[in-house]
Amino acid sequence: MTESSNNKIAIVGNPNAGKSTVFNLLTGSNQVVGNWPGVTVERKEGKFVYGGIKNNIIDLPGIYSLSANSIDEKIARNFIVKDNPDLIVIVVDAVNLERNLYLVTQILELNRNVIIALNMMDSAESIGLEIDRNKLEGILNIKIVPMVANRGKGIDELKKAIIEYNDKSYDEFDIFKNDKINNSIKGIENLITPYIKNFPSRFAALRILEEDTDFLSLIIDKDIFKDIEEIKIDVENKIGEEIDTYIAEHRYGYIHGLYKECVEETIDVNERITLSDKIDKVLINRILGIPIFLFFLWLTFESVFKIGNPIAGVIDTIFGFLGDKSGILLAAIGSPEWIISLFKDGIIAGVGSVLVFFPNIFIMFLIFATLEDSGYMARAAFVMDKFMHKIGLHGKSFIPLILGFGCNVPAIMATRTLENDKDRIITILINPLMSCSARLPIYLMITGIFFKSNQGTIVFSLYLFGVVLAVVLGRLFKTLFFRHKAAPLIMELPPYRLPSLRTVFQGAWNRSKLFVKKAGTIIFIGVVIIWLLSYLPVGAPYAGEGSLINYVGRFIAPIFTPAGYGFWQASVALLFGIVAKEIVVGAFSTLFGGIDNLGHILPQYFTALSAYSFMLMSLIYFPCIATIGVIKQEAGMKWAMFVVVYSILLAYIVSILFYQIGNLFI
Repeated sequence: MTESSNNKIAIVGNPNAGKSTVFNLLTGSNQVVGNWPGVTVERKEGKFVYGGIKNNIIDLPGIYSLSANSIDEKIARNFIVKDNPDLIVIVVDAVNLERNLYLVTQILELNRNVIIALNMMDSAESIGLEIDRNKLEGILNIKIVPMVANRGKGIDELKKAIIEYNDKSYDEFDIFKNDKINNSIKGIENLITPYIKNFPSRFAALRILEEDTDFLSLIIDKDIFKDIEEIKIDVENKIGEEIDTYIAEHRYGYIHGLYKECVEETIDVNERITLSDKIDKVLINRILGIPIFLFFLWLTFESVFKIGNPIAGVIDTIFGFLGDKSGILLAAIGSPEWIISLFKDGIIAGVGSVLVFFPNIFIMFLIFATLEDSGYMARAAFVMDKFMHKIGLHGKSFIPLILGFGCNVPAIMATRTLENDKDRIITILINPLMSCSARLPIYLMITGIFFKSNQGTIVFSLYLFGVVLAVVLGRLFKTLFFRHKAAPLIMELPPYRLPSLRTVFQGAWNRSKLFVKKAGTIIFIGVVIIWLLSYLPVGAPYAGEGSLINYVGRFIAPIFTPAGYGFWQASVALLFGIVAKEIVVGAFSTLFGGIDNLGHILPQYFTALSAYSFMLMSLIYFPCIATIGVIKQEAGMKWAMFVVVYSILLAYIVSILFYQIGNLFI
């Protein structure tokens, strides 16, 4: 490998094999998260230096094989096959070695440089699997590095192997080379070579024999189709079965023989009841599963407040101190009044009021990352599968919905894993109803003033209401627009593991720092605009009668009177919340002179009932501009506009009904 930062190393593997953990160990904090060209699937790329040599690492989406159905699978396959990385590191789950070897054999058939990171060796040993690594290395003729990635074991050996084995040349690997279908593969190779330019011809020939529509679509000559069909009929007559079935059986037969040769099972499979099996008897129990999931969700929000509020209080004090001192300092050096107001009332009060809630948001992401790394999140999707089918959605749809609790944008991107377009669009349409982290500061601000004794329960009720509303609308949209039967959920349940502190904290930080970044950009700009409109025209009282912001707010405010918050400041906050929901908090803070003032000012405008009504509006109405943008990209302008219209109307109706009905009983 040359001493260059342009060496491409792909990290690939089955879902839940520990691929992302290996990627994080290799790259540390030296990562960049972007999108793959032409799509909105997240692309994670990083660098690491070992022995003075720089390496680019690309973390590919998890796949089970090179047969691609979803966009994630196509991205991974195309990168491996067409981009020709210098080295492919295949992360293999040692506990499920036989299944993982299917992907390994397919990649080896491409004659690429390959290293296997044989992960979870401790789990394999605990259930009586003894893997003869040397024998497996000898048969496959590749380097195998045993690892326990969640403990950091084996990472140095993997780094060393990446440097040493990158330039190694391998013997041709082809399990069909001496098989009776070999001549048929060669015949198709000769036919398709002029049309398949970006893929190895033998690989493409096998895909065509397996009826891969992506490869068949590359052939534009109808006569070639006829020739291919003749070859297929001829070979199927010889082998006595369909060719795609034969190829799969032959590959699985080779893998099974390889597994038996290299793995000794010292514990009988009937006795191999793992700790995960015992835990699953409770956590995915058909009666207890959903209540347990809801309990974990409630406990998450209780923890967000119990642990996060004291830290948030300290940060609040710091920003209050900075606001006061900045005003005194700027006045002392003779700064004009508008500069003092900009810094004190605009920037520090507005941005600070949002950053105060960083500890709460970090704790939420930390808990979600812990549940994900422990293996529970996959079970949550499994538990909810039956329920999702009742509303006509695929069980896999639940995963993007859960991701929506973090941010709706990547959650909508995650719908790319759904193979059925109708399921995908329905999931996109209801995803904005999931309370993202941008809404959490609104909930924190209001519950901290009006619901101090039961903040966690109130916030949990909002998240739960969003889920219930999404379920109802999902069923409605299914009936109105997409009449089809949802496919059954087939997914792997990874074994429970002790979460890796490094992985959990890094995941929580990567998500939380986006919140900080937004505070320094979009929210900063938003609160400065609000301050400017509050300050102008010169001579008018700040955010008072005659200010531009007052005119805007008073024009809109009557619309919200039936919902219980018909004062102009609330209207302004909701209007600017269209850009980013966190600005709602920044707006109140900027208009009322800082977050410290909100505790005694907002009760003059809100009751507990109208405050909850306002939170319902914030939950449902117009998702942020970024969310609408990604809906447009993923589903088209028609569905993006549909979300805008239905969310505003629904939020208005729900908020009014809640307030008016609540008034009948209070």
